[in-house]
Amino acid sequence: MHEKTRPKDGKGRYIRSPETAERDAKAARLRAEGHTYDQICEELGYGSKSSAHDACARALRAIVADDADALRQREAARLDALYEEALTVLERTHYAHSHGRLVLGTDGKPLLDDGPKLAALRELRAVRESYRKLYGLDAPTKVSVDAQQLGAEISGILDTLTGDGDSDG
Repeated sequence: MHEKTRPKDGKGRYIRSPETAERDAKAARLRAEGHTYDQICEELGYGSKSSAHDACARALRAIVADDADALRQREAARLDALYEEALTVLERTHYAHSHGRLVLGTDGKPLLDDGPKLAALRELRAVRESYRKLYGLDAPTKVSVDAQQLGAEISGILDTLTGDGDSDG
């Protein structure tokens, strides 16, 4: 299938089909074997040398994406195990101890210790934060260009004050 006849999505980008993915993979294999982009272009029928280059780049991105997804799944499984363990601690009854002895209340019953439950809650929150980072669910932090410029100006002033910006030194 020639590139210009490939279907496009609503944003004007080409839709990647299994056939194009296989063709990209062939281009990457040829490149790995030492073929030039001109040779790949000729052998696989790409319209230009840059199209052959783009095909190799797409194939490499796909490989990295697959490996990244596998790693993400392994990390998610580890986070699941941590989450389950923290839930177990949270649901358990914890009694207060002092110097190796159970602390009793005025009614003679053991006093509850909330410390382990609070620690489990902090761990559960940390695991959820890790999930959000792992899957990119948090909104990206925006840094204003004005803030960057202000930071550069402050650094320049501090350099001047501390003598780090001197050319005499």
